[in-house]
Amino acid sequence: MAVKYSRNHEVAYYECDVNQTMTFPAMIGVAIKTSEEQSDALNRSAEFIHRFGLTWVITNYHFQIQRLPKVGEKIQITTQAMEYNKYFCYRNFWFHDEEGNELLMIESVFVLMDIENRKMASVPEEIIAPFESEKIKRIKRFKAIPKISDGKSLPYRVRFYDIDSNQHVNNAMYFNWMIDVLGFDFLTTHVPYEVNIRFDKEVEYGNEVMSHFEIVTDNGIESRHEIRIGEQLYCEANILWQTKEVEK
Repeated sequence: MAVKYSRNHEVAYYECDVNQTMTFPAMIGVAIKTSEEQSDALNRSAEFIHRFGLTWVITNYHFQIQRLPKVGEKIQITTQAMEYNKYFCYRNFWFHDEEGNELLMIESVFVLMDIENRKMASVPEEIIAPFESEKIKRIKRFKAIPKISDGKSLPYRVRFYDIDSNQHVNNAMYFNWMIDVLGFDFLTTHVPYEVNIRFDKEVEYGNEVMSHFEIVTDNGIESRHEIRIGEQLYCEANILWQTKEVEK
């Protein structure tokens, strides 16, 4: 069975929005920190991966949310590199409160990219072996992301601090562009319970992206999102929402 790794975290005010709950970039940040700590403990740090001329890139996230972590709350994040095949590695994350209740689960897909040519590389056994992940042949598929049929859009310019050490936009930043377009009124009266996001291409410094969105209420409340430069799709997502309960 794949090795699990856990770390504790106290949710800081700067990791939360006006709802006093953790933002998507903050949740991704602590999740990735947890996976990095596990990799370091297994002597498979970023520096080790770079010796192969490779770097990790995330292509998909799937969130299933029971409740968002709150400001000041002490939580535990657990990660497990579940499975892998020739090109894809599947890692899960779980967030729990102090009583052990599951707050949310994140399924993610990692690939190794050649640093020089920016193309996907096969997974060397030397890199993956210490995680004790199950080797599989099939490619796991997430739910299809519905396309926008009649949406609106807002422009965003890629800033210096949006860029990570790989010289491209950090994946967490895409959430800022997608969430912001929904507006204050919507975001203070609704909470997400499922998110499916796929990253197709890398956005670079200086680019101006268009954040396209559409809210569909045919069957519940769903927001659909596409990050584009011109006609080129860079990222797409759909988020399922429920109306926020009024606190008494």
